[in-house]
Amino acid sequence: MELSDANLQTLTEYLKKTLDPDPAIRRPAEKFLESVEGNQNYPLLLLTLLEKSQDNVIKVCASVTFKNYIKRNWRIVEDEPNKICEADRVAIKANIVHLMLSSPEQIQKQLSDAISIIGREDFPQKWPDLLTEMVNRFQSGDFHVINGVLRTAHSLFKRYRHEFKSNELWTEIKLVLDAFALPLTNLFKATIELCSTHANDASALRILFSSLILISKLFYSLNFQDLPEFFEDNMETWMNNFHTLLTLDNKLLQTDDEEEAGLLELLKSQICDNAALYAQKYDEEFQRYLPRFVTAIWNLLVTTGQEVKYDLLVSNAIQFLASVCERPHYKNLFEDQNTLTSICEKVIVPNMEFRAADEEAFEDNSEEYIRRDLEGSDIDTRRRAACDLVRGLCKFFEGPVTGIFSGYVNSMLQEYAKNPSVNWKHKDAAIYLVTSLASKAQTQKHGITQANELVNLTEFFVNHILPDLKSANVNEFPVLKADGIKYIMIFRNQVPKEHLLVSIPLLINHLQAESIVVHTYAAHALERLFTMRGPNNATLFTAAEIAPFVEILLTNLFKALTLPGSSENEYIMKAIMRSFSLLQEAIIPYIPTLITQLTQKLLAVSKNPSKPHFNHYMFEAICLSIRITCKANPAAVVNFEEALFLVFTEILQNDVQEFIPYVFQVMSLLLETHKNDIPSSYMALFPHLLQPVLWERTGNIPALPGLLGVFQKLIASKANDHQGFYLLNSIIEHMPPESVDQYRKQIFILLFQRLQNSKTTKFIKSFLVFINLYCIKYGALALQEIFDGIQPKMFGMVLEKIIIPEIQKVSGNVEKKICAVGITKLLTECPPMMDTEYTKLWTPLLQSLIGLFELPEDDTIPDEEHFIDIEDTPGYQTAFSQLAFAGKKEHDPVGQMVNNPKIHLAQSLHKLSTACPGRVPSMVSTSLNAEALQYLQGYLQAASVTLL
Repeated sequence: MELSDANLQTLTEYLKKTLDPDPAIRRPAEKFLESVEGNQNYPLLLLTLLEKSQDNVIKVCASVTFKNYIKRNWRIVEDEPNKICEADRVAIKANIVHLMLSSPEQIQKQLSDAISIIGREDFPQKWPDLLTEMVNRFQSGDFHVINGVLRTAHSLFKRYRHEFKSNELWTEIKLVLDAFALPLTNLFKATIELCSTHANDASALRILFSSLILISKLFYSLNFQDLPEFFEDNMETWMNNFHTLLTLDNKLLQTDDEEEAGLLELLKSQICDNAALYAQKYDEEFQRYLPRFVTAIWNLLVTTGQEVKYDLLVSNAIQFLASVCERPHYKNLFEDQNTLTSICEKVIVPNMEFRAADEEAFEDNSEEYIRRDLEGSDIDTRRRAACDLVRGLCKFFEGPVTGIFSGYVNSMLQEYAKNPSVNWKHKDAAIYLVTSLASKAQTQKHGITQANELVNLTEFFVNHILPDLKSANVNEFPVLKADGIKYIMIFRNQVPKEHLLVSIPLLINHLQAESIVVHTYAAHALERLFTMRGPNNATLFTAAEIAPFVEILLTNLFKALTLPGSSENEYIMKAIMRSFSLLQEAIIPYIPTLITQLTQKLLAVSKNPSKPHFNHYMFEAICLSIRITCKANPAAVVNFEEALFLVFTEILQNDVQEFIPYVFQVMSLLLETHKNDIPSSYMALFPHLLQPVLWERTGNIPALPGLLGVFQKLIASKANDHQGFYLLNSIIEHMPPESVDQYRKQIFILLFQRLQNSKTTKFIKSFLVFINLYCIKYGALALQEIFDGIQPKMFGMVLEKIIIPEIQKVSGNVEKKICAVGITKLLTECPPMMDTEYTKLWTPLLQSLIGLFELPEDDTIPDEEHFIDIEDTPGYQTAFSQLAFAGKKEHDPVGQMVNNPKIHLAQSLHKLSTACPGRVPSMVSTSLNAEALQYLQGYLQAASVTLL
């Protein structure tokens, strides 16, 4: 593509169409852009548009398209073509920083993200001048430019907060610190001075405070891994200024908005984060500054209002206190009973209250409420922070803190009892207090794993939780209902089983509640209870115990999906999947109705898949329906095909990328249920499976081989080569030899090329299994002839360099068995092994086979290979999601022929020694080591045979 006006015009037209709400116009435009993005100059055309177009909408659209293009294509993936040519890469890096800094803020943000994506791959090795170019812009004095640099640096360096320690990371951080720490510190000081100079200029202060927020975030990232020497030497400068900013109050920066945090709040909350980082990780160096910060942050907490805009600040400030109070040498700051009472009274209790804003979120923004409350999302809430502070204080002061709070809990419950309809929020706070007091350690999977023994959880459950859940009206006091259900969920390991069993029908009843939060919590609680494990690792609740509720459980779960706001509720769908899994055969009578409902839901969501977890659990539920029903009645597979194939055809025809990998897995599962002929409906699909485009999407690959397809593309990729072998093994095992004859040599040539160019442990293991399966299927002589037909003496080279030294690496019972039977054939059914130059390899091959039987598996992997399997898919692709309930049963291709491979070896050696008497015992006794010889004699005895 040339950089011409005509191409710019064409691109503008198509970008306009991608914004069209009509999918008939939008989709073809998106497809066109996808088809041309591999051309040279395409990214440069986008950059030219966002720089020169007169239309602001097109500029923004070009910037977003460019960022997404970089996200998808910049990373160079091994074994795959480079999607951006080198000339374009060089041009992008040469122009993007300048372009980003001279663009309006909306576009600047997109380009800043693009720079950080490129930086993640290329900085510092392939983009050494990026930092210099950015730091030089600090001198400009233009804060629009400076903030652009800071924003980009933040998106580039924030990964230091969660990267694993490594020499490479240390080297990069050191390089960044050498170039960036001093200019950043100077900028910090200069910006604070400018804040004093412009103290009465609101618009200037807004820009300067935006800079200070970004500088504070960068401070956090650069100090996260370890305390850099530079920052330790300059701690006075940073901490004194941070302390000043914490206590600063400028009326011009205060906002009227009660919801949105202003710049002052955002800056102070980041400083609380920075102080907490130092208090936690560098407490010795930070010790002399700590009392000042504790005082300043305490004052902040007792003077800050309850408005939503202060939530982040308050929760970060409380988190700071929480991180300080659990450090042993700050214990003395909190020991005094009055201090503890004051913290409980002035900080913890007020921040546990259920505010009007929380009530609003509960009713009108339930998805966000659930995300925060149930999943502990990143958005810190006041309640979560207060809960963490209680936990922190309990580390050293469990007795006094429990005593103080017990008083609060009792008085709150008394207030509630006086007038429940008015005072229900008191009970809500009491439940929250009990939960935070009792929870010492918690995991998502198991709920509370360690509880405060001073709190009687069962008594509280019986007296205060059960009555709410037993009330006839499921829609009364929804917040308290949600609290009660959450209590069951959290303390499911502490509350005795008989009480949990009583609560199951109550939870099923609450699936009908109108409140999205209540019926979602009910579904989630049921799903968690159904996964609990009892003795012998069996599920705590048996299918028999849940049997009385099966009909109402399934009815209410599927009804809940029809309630407003829950049509794609992932918690409900997960509960459906888990119920199927627990109940097994008990659901068979209901399957005809349920599969119809699941199919209708599948058809509806395939129009616009937007909830990946919901979709995943839905396909799992479909697989479970098939597995459970067809296990009892294999003929029922036809009914499932009738129900599902219409929808599947539509998904494949419309190329719904998110669902195609799932569809293939479900079809594999259905296909495996057919024992004899393959129905014509599958054969009609076969030609479509050979389309290369399907194999270019990594998400489809693991699902497709179950239906057969193309192997060459797979074998070239380190990530997918095992799938290529899976396919190849299926072809060798199941297809008539004459249909494979003409391709055999070519297959081996491809495999040897890959061995030569890119030998990995995974490839070798798969290769060994394949050649041994080939040997079993076509005979040992056929294997020797095909190897030596490609290149003279190749057979010997493969034995010496691959089979003998590497066979110990093979893992998996079936895989080991295939190799054992294959090698036995090479030893006993391949004449050249007995009377040519290959004879010298006979005993080492036998020795390696005995090693495969008796020695532990060699699971060492060369250092450079450790990360091969974790191949990040660049950009957005529906990466493959394995359906747990669609998994293949392990298949043993030599099962009927050989039961015990050791006995089989002994019998085969006996047969060989009868054909050439005297030779086998002498080869064995002269060259086999003593230990191996002992094992071999054991096999011969077990098989009741001798060597002649």
